[in-house]
Amino acid sequence: MATIVQCLSSCATLNSKFKALSINGASSSSSSPTSSFSIRVCSSLSFAQSVSQCVAFSSGTMWVQKKPVRHSIVCEAAPTKKADSAAKRARQAEKRRVYNKSKKSEARTRMKKVLEALDGLKKKADAVPDEIVTVEKLIGEAYSAIDKAVKVRALHKNTGARRKSRLARRKKAVEIHHGWYVPATAQAAEAAAMAA
Repeated sequence: MATIVQCLSSCATLNSKFKALSINGASSSSSSPTSSFSIRVCSSLSFAQSVSQCVAFSSGTMWVQKKPVRHSIVCEAAPTKKADSAAKRARQAEKRRVYNKSKKSEARTRMKKVLEALDGLKKKADAVPDEIVTVEKLIGEAYSAIDKAVKVRALHKNTGARRKSRLARRKKAVEIHHGWYVPATAQAAEAAAMAA
């Protein structure tokens, strides 16, 4: 009379405190349709393993066949705490980032003020040449802010030069628009026309 129960997936839920286990199952050799088996479970067995277990019942004895348990070791790739030098570098980088951000922001703000003043002056129909003096003061402040940002390397020197050039070109475009400045090529053409 051998009844085999294979691969019980619910073995992990069994508690090792059970002293006796009763299983009802069909038997081919017995005359009754159902027969009861009483099985003693040792308290030293542990059913809390995560591996699948196969249990075989044969003539009142219980055999537990376990697959070998493979233990894995988990190692952290990087420590959770930074080294002292790395923490210091992080503090320095954050301090530089905030400082550079303020320098770049100041340069952008000064440039924006100059460009707004130039746009307002260009749209003004009855503008006089003396009004460009206030814009030149704003341009001087913007140049100073850009140069300071370049000095502390918040901006690249070519970026600073490009931004200053942009302001100078805008100012010249406003002066040409109102006729306060005549380009050298136009002056040469007028002089050639008068000489002829």
